[in-house]
Amino acid sequence: MTIKIGNAPCSWGVEFADDPRNPSWLTVLDQCRDAGYKGIELGPVGFMPEDPAELGDALAERDLELIGGVVFRPFHDPAAWDDVKDGSVRTCEALKAHGARHLVLIDSISPRRAPTAGRPAEAEQMSASEWTGYCAKIRDIARMGTEEYGLITAIHPHAGGFMDFEDEVERLLNEIDESLLKICLDTGHSLYADFDPLAFMDRHMERISYMHFKDIDPEVRARTVANRTDFYEACGDGIFCNLGKGSVDFPAVKAKLEAAGFEGWCTVEQDCDPEKAQSPLDDARENRSFLHSIGFEVAA
Repeated sequence: MTIKIGNAPCSWGVEFADDPRNPSWLTVLDQCRDAGYKGIELGPVGFMPEDPAELGDALAERDLELIGGVVFRPFHDPAAWDDVKDGSVRTCEALKAHGARHLVLIDSISPRRAPTAGRPAEAEQMSASEWTGYCAKIRDIARMGTEEYGLITAIHPHAGGFMDFEDEVERLLNEIDESLLKICLDTGHSLYADFDPLAFMDRHMERISYMHFKDIDPEVRARTVANRTDFYEACGDGIFCNLGKGSVDFPAVKAKLEAAGFEGWCTVEQDCDPEKAQSPLDDARENRSFLHSIGFEVAA
């Protein structure tokens, strides 16, 4: 059994491809390698080159493997379907070109849900017709990724969107067949949403295809929820701290993965503000060292 550890451009503050604050894609690749990782996610499609030869050469020069990619688009917005579909197709094309396996779907932040991130009892719910359309779009993209591109497609609960809280995740899993849609469990976002990732793993380990390793500072989370702080402002405030310094019990996560015979990638994602991040390279190194210290086999 082998669990491999990668990293992602969001650990360098890259959330949107066209954000002028982003570091260059070459800087992200260089620093991911320098921090000791062998795998990296694509980041938002368009951040890294979509020319397979250009990106492929850059990955090979740094001995990096492309792990997967995230479609972070407004699945909740019926008027945004063209944008969702465009991001999904382009991401699938990039992953297939580089032999990556993991297509991760995230419903992006909605103004209707952002104020109640971390507050499941207060969150606005979709109407019945909205939910039906929402599930249909997720199912369509999951089917495309799985059947047309041969990828492993997973839903990723995320703060501030309409796929955030535990009951919503459970409902979606009941409505979309497991053959089409797996789960990418993010240890930090689950605690942000006030549900226990360990208990969730106990119930759904057979459906978890991929993990995002993220830790969360309990004091910053408490302030964020109390003040209804914007998600990106919370990232700038350091809500997602270095691994091992927050609320996530990573040794227990590791034990559950090993007991289930989990194989493949787990990816560090330390969402941060690109302007406020002090040293993403140092954080990436520290996170790798922490995972190594609790027994994960992480490249030096």
